[in-house]
Amino acid sequence: MDDTHMQIGEVAARTELSLRTIRHYEETGLVVPSARSRGGFRLYTETDVARLMVIRRMKPLGFTLEQMRDLLDATDRLESHDPLDADEREVLLERVRTYRQDAAEQVEKLRVQLARAEDFVATLGAHLERNAPSARL
Repeated sequence: MDDTHMQIGEVAARTELSLRTIRHYEETGLVVPSARSRGGFRLYTETDVARLMVIRRMKPLGFTLEQMRDLLDATDRLESHDPLDADEREVLLERVRTYRQDAAEQVEKLRVQLARAEDFVATLGAHLERNAPSARL
């Protein structure tokens, strides 16, 4: 990935996260700026942005900060240049598979909720159409 550094404002715009949220994730150890400017400003890389996007995608699915940390740890270790033995690799892959399955289940629940919400909107629309002044003519 590109090693170009971005300040937190650009990262916030790219990830659609607030500055406060990014700082919170930094305080909790989920993301660490890759560098600091001479003036002490946080500097981030594309890798940091990708990490924040994983966090942003996990949040609406109800994952906790600890679960986010656990998944990021597993993916970091899998993508690391440090050698892993076959057993360790399989354990990490199983952790990722479990998170994938949990995410898929949450997405399905959200689909059901969305379908119910759309039905509700349609019901209200039908009610308005039946009771609009022009319908009484």
